[in-house]
Amino acid sequence: MAKDKKKDGKKSEKSVRRSIPEQDTVTESSSTKLTDLQTLLNGVEEAQASAAVSDKEPEEGEEPPVQNIPQYYEEPVLTQVIVKRYEGEKVCGLYEGEGVAYFDGGNTYKGMFSEGFMHGQGTYTWADGVKYEGTFVKNVQMFSGRYTWNDGSFYEGSIRNGVRHGFGFFRSSTHPVSYIGYWCKGKRHGKGTIYYDREHTSWYSGDWVNNVKEGWGMRCYRSGNTYEGQWEKNVRHGRGRMRWLTANQEYVGQWVYGMQHGYGTHIWFLKRMPASQYPLRNKYIGDFVNGERHGHGKFIYASGAVYDGEWVCNKKHGKGKFVFKNGNVYEGEFIDDDMVEYPAFQVGAMNPQELNAVCTGSCFGTETIGIVNISENPSALGSDIELDISSLLDLLPREERQEEVKQVEFAVLRHITELRRVYSFYSSLGCDDSCDNTFLMTRLQFWRFLKDCQFHHSDRTLAEMDRILSGDKTPLEEIHSPYETLLFRTFLSRLIHLAFHIYHEEHKDKGPYLHKCFTEMMSRNVIPTACHVQGILFSEQRRTVFAMSYIDKCWEIHRAFCRPSISPPFEPTMKMRQFLWMLNDFKLLSKQLTASRLVEILFKDGPSLQDGSNANLEQELVFLEFIEALLDCALVYVTSDMIK
Repeated sequence: MAKDKKKDGKKSEKSVRRSIPEQDTVTESSSTKLTDLQTLLNGVEEAQASAAVSDKEPEEGEEPPVQNIPQYYEEPVLTQVIVKRYEGEKVCGLYEGEGVAYFDGGNTYKGMFSEGFMHGQGTYTWADGVKYEGTFVKNVQMFSGRYTWNDGSFYEGSIRNGVRHGFGFFRSSTHPVSYIGYWCKGKRHGKGTIYYDREHTSWYSGDWVNNVKEGWGMRCYRSGNTYEGQWEKNVRHGRGRMRWLTANQEYVGQWVYGMQHGYGTHIWFLKRMPASQYPLRNKYIGDFVNGERHGHGKFIYASGAVYDGEWVCNKKHGKGKFVFKNGNVYEGEFIDDDMVEYPAFQVGAMNPQELNAVCTGSCFGTETIGIVNISENPSALGSDIELDISSLLDLLPREERQEEVKQVEFAVLRHITELRRVYSFYSSLGCDDSCDNTFLMTRLQFWRFLKDCQFHHSDRTLAEMDRILSGDKTPLEEIHSPYETLLFRTFLSRLIHLAFHIYHEEHKDKGPYLHKCFTEMMSRNVIPTACHVQGILFSEQRRTVFAMSYIDKCWEIHRAFCRPSISPPFEPTMKMRQFLWMLNDFKLLSKQLTASRLVEILFKDGPSLQDGSNANLEQELVFLEFIEALLDCALVYVTSDMIK
């Protein structure tokens, strides 16, 4: 007996003692015997998992494990036990009805019998105090019941063949651990939630496979840090979001066995600067290798400066482009965070300890750079906002350019408060709460702004506007990317560009007219309709949250069906006709979602896109129009009978 216990103890963790000793086995000496019950071979609780933490990125680590491994519980075994005494009814010499059986070794059973078997509701108590209360089927614990161990720990829920199987709840009395969810053959398997403390501040909720976190799940740590995403072998693996509330940081992207590895976005939330119009955060979007910025990536400083280029071990290294907060640009080679041509010029260290310096002081030092073309005339909008309208000025007589810039800056300044409100409103659409309540506008949100303000009713589609606003060096595949981010100054510059292209014919013969085009756009488009969200994607919060979880997959599908545009620069786009073909390929056209109904959906927000009585299916769809058309189609295609 003692040897058996030692062997079992080796199977459990070395740091704890076995809580449930094996039951005594007794030689058969009576004509009345109980059939063997199934033996549970698997434990219940394991250690709180802690993901690997990179020594080089200590600020990104999660809290360490807060406790030792809980005890390893097993359902006790009903061996071939001998009935020593029985009190109750018998039929034809077999136990029948309600009775009490006393077994050799001290175990007892009180409950229902049928044809000599424990069958029905009953309570089986082992000599050491472990108890099972629940349903028996021919001596086997089945369906539902409750195990109570001698230290006070218990399990209550579904039982099959004597082990936990189905939905149930376990709570340890010696450690602050509890689990509620699904089990399979004695192991956590399926959806379930485990709590690591009594206060329920440290927990994991999600998928399990054979007692291991595997699949999708959310982990909340005692510190308040959270991770939501994919898991493999108890560590973060796949795509997920980690929020370090204690360090004011967030990462969304790919993980490989607990490390940031692959493509992702890391954000450092910073303390607000007085009168700052920029999002109060530093943001890196790009490649990670073993927890470090490595490969190609873009770093957006809270001050408005931007670096886009190559990284090696958290440092700018290789070819890159640095846009200073006033809009001036350096493009060239970097080595160990420094510009090769100007090694003494520090563009800002990227170590986490030094990031605050980006917002609390100048990262440019006291030196000046010869390659940066500093404007001789300071902007009326301040040093932090320099409008990028040089391509428009090239279209105007040289002697009029300075006055044009001055007048359009004053026009923007008159509406700056309203425009900041609009930027803040649209940049938060479809986003979770942020620590500083500020967001960077994406192109997806910018499209929604343009549609709400009916810019697309000016005989220009959103796709054509993208081409107008894209620079010569913009990669073709990024011209219509919904993930592009727009700083506030970029937002203002793009509005001026669009105002010129829409209204310049009305004002070009009336002297300086950029500001007149801008004012016309504000009075006709922005002021009357901005912040009144149309379309299906952002109109209802629950729908938005659900739809945004499929954005990445929808973008992959959209790109797969895009074809080169017939207009320069011949970037890949999707036409309405291709959208119809896509639904047909997916066999989604039905009695409810007919081709004519689909055309109505595509044209419901763009009456100007029809040629006479026939719909012009050659019109291009940007991704916002694509996903909103998909959502509208889903409302038509999915019937109440399908939901049932």
